[in-house]
Parts: sequence; structure tokens; C-alpha cells
Amino acid sequence: MTGTAARYLYLTRHGEASADESELTDAGRRQAALLGERLREVPLSAIHHGPLARAQETAVLVGKQLDGVPLRLSEAAGDYVPYAPSREELPSESAEAMLGFLGQFTAGEVAEGAGLAAEALARFTGPVAGDEPRHELVVTHNFLTGWLVRAALDAPRWRWMGINHANAALTVIRYAPDRAPAVLLFNDTGHLPADLRWTGFPQELHV
Repeated sequence: MTGTAARYLYLTRHGEASADESELTDAGRRQAALLGERLREVPLSAIHHGPLARAQETAVLVGKQLDGVPLRLSEAAGDYVPYAPSREELPSESAEAMLGFLGQFTAGEVAEGAGLAAEALARFTGPVAGDEPRHELVVTHNFLTGWLVRAALDAPRWRWMGINHANAALTVIRYAPDRAPAVLLFNDTGHLPADLRWTGFPQELHV
């Protein structure tokens, strides 16, 4: 009888992108290669990535540092709004700013994002069938990383907002049978030299 085993989900935001987001910068390519080097000892079974160029290029560069780990394109790993809260759900002091930010997205984009967010939870989270732990990397964007961390912590659905991730940083979530999800690592940039850390963050948030 087949049991269930732990899933270890490795999440990263794509490397630093050019101003038009059509490709990675030189710094972004270095970030991706260094992330791949860090993951060499991890028994990854797959690298999932979103469809946008900056995520695909990051996944390819990470994969070049590994030994035959397959790359898998996934719309669910893309860049989208996973959940649009009502004003009543939000803290009063920040509701206006949050709703203003979300106002740039159309109703169609919000609806599509909700569907993809549900697909991401179904595809990338929870224990796995079988007896062997599974290790998977998802190369994605800031929003989805926040959504999956929020879900692991069982936080309110709106709380994906404000969970920010640096380019090519690493987050690891463990989904073990009969246990709550555990965020083992969050936004870790230990594999990056100082000049490659905190890209994607405004200067006042660098620590």
C-alpha cells in the first residue's frame, strides 16, 4: 500500500530583470547561476517555472548548474494577482494603499489569477504520494511566493500582500504528512555576494 511522504518546495523569484522585463540583466544571470550552484546537493526532481521570459531564463540558468533536472513550464507558476480582498478584510491604516495598488488590474485579470492561485496550491503544496520525499523548485514571481508562504502559515488570504522576495533568494517550505506546513527558510540570499543581494527591494528595505 502506497503511503505519503514529505514534499520540500523550494521557491525563488526570478533574477533581476531589465527595465522592460524582456530578459535578465547581467546581475540577474549571475544570481541565477549562483542559486543553481547552491542547489547542486539538493535532490530536485523538477524545476517548474512560469511562462514569462525572466522566469524561463532564470530556470534555464539554474538548470545548467544541475545534473539533468527537467524544466517544466507551468502557468500556475506565473505572475498574477492570487487574491483581491475587499476593503473590509484589510487593515484600516493600509487599505487605501492596497486597494489602490490592486486597482491597476482588471476584473478579468483578477478572476484569472484566482484560478491560477488555486491551481498552484493544488499542484505545488501538500505531501506527495509514495514513500520517498520529493524536492521541487518553483521559479516564479513575488506575488506567488507571498501567496504560498501565506498559505503555509494559514494567514488570511489578503496577507500575500506585503510578503516580499528578493531576486534569486531562496524560500523552502516542508509539507509533511500529519503536520502543519513548515517554512524552513525564507528569502535567504546567503548564496549571493553583497552586491547581488536585495535587488527587487527599495533601498529603505535593505537590511
